[in-house]
Amino acid sequence: MNKKIVILVVLPIIAFIGFNWISGLSNEKVNSDEIVFHITLAEPSLYTNGVYSDKFLIESGTYFFRFVPNGSSPEILSINIIGKNFEMIENFKLKGIAHESETAKYFTWEYDGNKKIVIDSSQEVSIQINPNGNVNGSVSVDMIKMEA
Repeated sequence: MNKKIVILVVLPIIAFIGFNWISGLSNEKVNSDEIVFHITLAEPSLYTNGVYSDKFLIESGTYFFRFVPNGSSPEILSINIIGKNFEMIENFKLKGIAHESETAKYFTWEYDGNKKIVIDSSQEVSIQINPNGNVNGSVSVDMIKMEA
């Protein structure tokens, strides 16, 4: 009997998360092979003075951020991207979304903020990700190129 209750609680959660992820991507035309940046920040050793930094080459085009946060993720995730003729600064705010079923209440998590950016020309950019003091909370950050 307990297994049935657990399955009845867990299955809708998994289905909702899967549907939310798929439907979130369906609004944007995404070439999944075009992930131009990925990092999973899950330990303090990835940061220098509390900030993660990296450089990478990026082509002209339209991109968007995709996050995989959870309840322990940083409440504010500040991202700064600087290139030769491009600069973007955004403070993404973690938002918990409550869901209730007949048997359970649970949360999903997402970051609010401007997730879409446009790069005018190919260039090397530097990215800084500041978790604003929460270097122990885990979050994955992807930057994905949209199809033309």
